[in-house]
Amino acid sequence: MMKFGMGLLFFFVLQSAMAQRTSSVQNNLVTDNILIQWINQYPSPGNKNTHRSFFEQVARIVFGKKSGLNIRKPNAVLAKSPISYTIMDQGNEVLFNVENEEMRIPKGFKKTKFYFPSLVSMCYLSSTLVLFTDSKLNQLFLLDQVRETLGLFNTDIILNQPTGIAYSVLSNEIWVVETGAHRIQIFTEKGALVKTIGGRGSEPGEFNYPTAIWIDKNGKAYIIDSMNFRIQVFDSAGKLVSVFGEPGDASGYFARPKGIATDSFGNIYITDALFHTVQIFDLSGNYLYNFGEQGRGNGQFWMPSGIFIDENNFIYIADSYNSRIQVFQLNKNE
Repeated sequence: MMKFGMGLLFFFVLQSAMAQRTSSVQNNLVTDNILIQWINQYPSPGNKNTHRSFFEQVARIVFGKKSGLNIRKPNAVLAKSPISYTIMDQGNEVLFNVENEEMRIPKGFKKTKFYFPSLVSMCYLSSTLVLFTDSKLNQLFLLDQVRETLGLFNTDIILNQPTGIAYSVLSNEIWVVETGAHRIQIFTEKGALVKTIGGRGSEPGEFNYPTAIWIDKNGKAYIIDSMNFRIQVFDSAGKLVSVFGEPGDASGYFARPKGIATDSFGNIYITDALFHTVQIFDLSGNYLYNFGEQGRGNGQFWMPSGIFIDENNFIYIADSYNSRIQVFQLNKNE
């Protein structure tokens, strides 16, 4: 079970663009009034589902061998609290539910006729319903967490490489990223098509292999336009609000952006798999700071992918090649 008062607990190093206004001690660096705290990871050290050694990881990646109920390659996470969440595991081709360090596979995955060769993203449709995508099956799937049933969301919906998915509580609409079609499809809760956004290109409002999406509480949609190396932001009606980002190998630029989310203050968090870090931008797209580096220790990443931030500013990151979920908390001193 998670013990927040025990184990290694430290304040995250925030590598700020405003370094001249920071003060640091070992393992601590406060940027203005922002503090990100590492809380825990799942599996925790000693847990029966804990991640493997470096050499076991390499062997798993090379040979693809499965063994037992272990997280292999988590690529997305949803959470209700730091001890209750759902993990999408691309390596095991399933979703796991975790409660108080206990992990189990929903019965629907054991009974379904489907297999999922390319799980990509998921979102809450309600507190008990999870929508998810598989980019090779080209359809949307619905998991009922209470009944533990699994099936197609709508048999009439056929997509072209669906990846990111998000639900707007403001408009009660489902936004789906169609990477293969370079566009966004918006559906009602019943699956009726409402609107299509985009098309291939590099102009504002166009996409070149979009992937991840996040919708905030105000209905704004934040979309990773991967091969244009930028973020595009739309309002709840699908109107373009802003565009920012460009390719590069320094802080504030993008190499391989994978996941996106916002905190309660409106800041935008983007995981970058090649930088092995999380970059944070303000609402205007200005770079603020980043945290994390390549490694296997607390607060380090190996090709991070999905990110989820709950209403209490707990930050959950799918640390894919470390086979774990890391949990952080954002604190802002007034």
